Amino acid sequence: MAKRKKKKGHGGLTIASNKVARHEYTIEDTFEAGLVLEGWEVKSLRDGRAQLKESYVFLRKGEAWLSKAHFSPLLSASTHVDPNATRERKLLLNAHELSRLIRATEQKGYTIVPLILYWKNNRVKLEIGLAKGKQLHDKRAASKERDWNREKERMFKNH
Repeated sequence: MAKRKKKKGHGGLTIASNKVARHEYTIEDTFEAGLVLEGWEVKSLRDGRAQLKESYVFLRKGEAWLSKAHFSPLLSASTHVDPNATRERKLLLNAHELSRLIRATEQKGYTIVPLILYWKNNRVKLEIGLAKGKQLHDKRAASKERDWNREKERMFKNH
């Protein structure tokens, strides 16, 4: 079975995380969404076979959809189901959250990115973030700040 990490931010066991999203985008707001999944997908998620690296969220007809997320099917999942590993999956959000996302994405430069896929009360949840793309100089500044914080922690630890 895959190694699972316990995170304090969302209160569940992490299945997959999108570390590239926090580097490429400035996350301004986060939402918790449920997913509409098939049985074989839940089985593969229990085995930790998910990847959010190149995935994105888009809005169509007032609904949110997760696209390009890769859930690898298990070999023993089922013989009568034809698994599509990268199918579009519907996200479950309430009307207020959807209207906020629609208003925000109509503004220039905002997008919705998947951040963390995790378990919560035996249900699969996806943390999505309302994000704005970073410029190259913003990425450099974030890297410098991260390095300085690491060095500062080292100095405090030694003294």
